[in-house]
Amino acid sequence: MLVNRLIHWFSVFYDPFIRIGSNLQSLFLLYMRLTWGHQFFLYGLEGAMGWVELVGGFCLFIGFASRLAAVPLIVLMLAALGMDHTVEVSEWRFLWEPISLVRATPYPFLLTAVLVFVFGPGRISVDGWLKRWFLRQPRY
Repeated sequence: MLVNRLIHWFSVFYDPFIRIGSNLQSLFLLYMRLTWGHQFFLYGLEGAMGWVELVGGFCLFIGFASRLAAVPLIVLMLAALGMDHTVEVSEWRFLWEPISLVRATPYPFLLTAVLVFVFGPGRISVDGWLKRWFLRQPRY
Protein backbone atom coordinates (compact mmCIF):
# COMPACT_ATOMS: atom_id res chain seq x y z
CA MET A 1 0.00 0.00 0.00
CA LEU A 2 2.78 2.41 0.94
CA VAL A 3 4.69 1.51 -2.22
CA ASN A 4 1.62 2.25 -4.34
CA ARG A 5 1.25 5.69 -2.74
CA LEU A 6 4.92 6.47 -3.34
CA ILE A 7 4.64 5.41 -6.96
CA HIS A 8 1.50 7.51 -7.35
CA TRP A 9 3.11 10.63 -5.86
CA PHE A 10 6.25 10.10 -7.89
CA SER A 11 4.12 9.78 -11.01
CA VAL A 12 2.16 12.95 -10.15
CA PHE A 13 5.44 14.81 -9.70
CA TYR A 14 7.29 13.33 -12.70
CA ASP A 15 4.56 13.19 -15.40
CA PRO A 16 4.55 16.97 -16.07
CA PHE A 17 8.28 16.84 -16.76
CA ILE A 18 7.74 14.03 -19.26
CA ARG A 19 4.97 16.00 -21.01
CA ILE A 20 7.05 19.19 -21.15
CA GLY A 21 10.10 17.33 -22.45
CA SER A 22 8.06 15.50 -25.08
CA ASN A 23 6.52 18.75 -26.29
CA LEU A 24 9.92 20.45 -26.48
CA GLN A 25 11.40 17.60 -28.54
CA SER A 26 10.06 18.93 -31.84
CA LEU A 27 11.20 22.47 -31.05
CA PHE A 28 14.70 21.23 -30.23
CA LEU A 29 14.86 19.17 -33.42
CA LEU A 30 13.61 22.19 -35.38
CA TYR A 31 16.34 24.36 -33.86
CA MET A 32 19.06 21.79 -34.65
CA ARG A 33 17.78 21.25 -38.19
CA LEU A 34 17.52 24.97 -38.96
CA THR A 35 20.89 25.87 -37.47
CA TRP A 36 23.04 23.04 -38.78
CA GLY A 37 21.02 22.27 -41.92
CA HIS A 38 21.60 25.89 -42.95
CA GLN A 39 25.33 25.51 -42.25
CA PHE A 40 25.49 22.27 -44.24
CA PHE A 41 23.77 24.08 -47.11
CA LEU A 42 26.23 27.00 -46.99
CA TYR A 43 29.24 24.67 -46.88
CA GLY A 44 27.74 22.82 -49.83
CA LEU A 45 27.63 26.03 -51.84
CA GLU A 46 31.38 26.51 -51.44
CA GLY A 47 32.83 23.04 -50.72
CA ALA A 48 34.36 20.19 -52.69
CA MET A 49 31.78 17.57 -51.63
CA GLY A 50 29.17 20.22 -52.31
CA TRP A 51 26.24 18.20 -53.59
CA VAL A 52 25.97 15.97 -50.55
CA GLU A 53 26.13 18.93 -48.18
CA LEU A 54 23.97 21.16 -50.38
CA VAL A 55 21.10 18.73 -50.95
CA GLY A 56 21.41 17.07 -47.55
CA GLY A 57 21.57 20.42 -45.77
CA PHE A 58 18.51 21.68 -47.61
CA CYS A 59 16.60 18.49 -46.78
CA LEU A 60 17.55 18.82 -43.11
CA PHE A 61 16.64 22.51 -43.11
CA ILE A 62 13.09 21.97 -44.35
CA GLY A 63 12.69 18.54 -42.80
CA PHE A 64 12.04 16.63 -46.02
CA ALA A 65 13.35 13.04 -46.34
CA SER A 66 15.47 13.93 -43.33
CA ARG A 67 16.44 10.46 -42.21
CA LEU A 68 17.43 9.53 -45.74
CA ALA A 69 19.46 12.74 -46.11
CA ALA A 70 21.14 12.21 -42.75
CA VAL A 71 22.86 8.97 -43.80
CA PRO A 72 25.29 10.44 -46.39
CA LEU A 73 25.85 13.43 -44.12
CA ILE A 74 26.83 11.11 -41.26
CA VAL A 75 29.24 9.24 -43.54
CA LEU A 76 30.69 12.52 -44.81
CA MET A 77 31.20 13.92 -41.29
CA LEU A 78 32.77 10.66 -40.08
CA ALA A 79 35.17 10.86 -43.03
CA ALA A 80 35.95 14.50 -42.21
CA LEU A 81 36.65 13.61 -38.59
CA GLY A 82 38.83 10.71 -39.67
CA MET A 83 40.86 12.79 -42.11
CA ASP A 84 41.20 16.12 -40.33
CA HIS A 85 41.43 14.85 -36.77
CA THR A 86 43.45 11.69 -37.28
CA VAL A 87 45.38 11.93 -34.00
CA GLU A 88 42.25 12.14 -31.85
CA VAL A 89 40.53 9.31 -33.70
CA SER A 90 43.41 6.91 -34.40
CA GLU A 91 44.87 7.08 -30.89
CA TRP A 92 41.41 6.86 -29.29
CA ARG A 93 42.26 10.10 -27.49
CA PHE A 94 38.64 11.23 -27.69
CA LEU A 95 37.70 8.54 -25.14
CA TRP A 96 39.66 10.10 -22.27
CA GLU A 97 39.74 13.65 -23.67
CA PRO A 98 36.30 14.08 -25.26
CA ILE A 99 36.80 17.84 -25.57
CA SER A 100 39.33 17.17 -28.35
CA LEU A 101 36.57 15.68 -30.47
CA VAL A 102 33.88 18.12 -29.39
CA ARG A 103 36.04 21.06 -30.51
CA ALA A 104 36.42 19.55 -33.99
CA THR A 105 34.47 21.42 -36.64
CA PRO A 106 32.62 18.37 -38.06
CA TYR A 107 31.39 17.23 -34.63
CA PRO A 108 28.22 19.40 -34.30
CA PHE A 109 27.33 18.56 -37.90
CA LEU A 110 27.73 14.85 -37.15
CA LEU A 111 25.73 15.17 -33.94
CA THR A 112 22.86 16.91 -35.74
CA ALA A 113 22.77 14.33 -38.53
CA VAL A 114 22.74 11.49 -35.99
CA LEU A 115 19.97 13.19 -33.95
CA VAL A 116 17.79 13.59 -37.04
CA PHE A 117 18.48 10.04 -38.16
CA VAL A 118 17.61 8.58 -34.75
CA PHE A 119 14.66 10.80 -33.74
CA GLY A 120 13.42 12.01 -37.12
CA PRO A 121 12.83 15.65 -38.03
CA GLY A 122 10.07 16.26 -35.49
CA ARG A 123 6.49 17.41 -35.96
CA ILE A 124 7.51 20.85 -37.30
CA SER A 125 8.81 19.66 -40.66
CA VAL A 126 7.71 18.76 -44.16
CA ASP A 127 7.99 15.09 -43.20
CA GLY A 128 5.73 15.68 -40.20
CA TRP A 129 3.21 17.57 -42.31
CA LEU A 130 3.21 14.84 -44.98
CA LYS A 131 2.74 12.15 -42.33
CA ARG A 132 -0.26 13.96 -40.84
CA TRP A 133 -1.71 14.56 -44.32
CA PHE A 134 -1.36 10.88 -45.33
CA LEU A 135 -2.91 9.70 -42.07
CA ARG A 136 -6.02 11.83 -42.77
CA GLN A 137 -6.50 10.34 -46.23
CA PRO A 138 -9.23 7.72 -46.57
CA ARG A 139 -8.12 4.10 -46.70
CA TYR A 140 -9.48 1.88 -49.46
